[in-house]
Amino acid sequence: MSTKFLDPPPAATRDKASFELLRVWVAEQGQHVSLRSGAWEDPFAWGIVLADLARHIVNAEALHRKDIDRDAYLSRILEGFHAEIESPTDEAEGEITQ
Repeated sequence: MSTKFLDPPPAATRDKASFELLRVWVAEQGQHVSLRSGAWEDPFAWGIVLADLARHIVNAEALHRKDIDRDAYLSRILEGFHAEIESPTDEAEGEITQ
């Protein structure tokens, strides 16, 4: 990994009304998350965020792996999502810090 922090996308820098929703870290051999709760009343909106995020992951991977089958890659992401929802590998725990 060349850098520890990712830069915000240009639109987020330009737009004074933008706000960060989510950060995901790998630390101490586990996943750690900071997120902004209360952004939407309807949890359906978070489903849209997760779907869009999956597509962004596929697009980013396609830049590095030219032979990628995008549909198969997305399907594999969904397999992992469903597997973790149905049988979690660990407990989602944490604390509210703000």
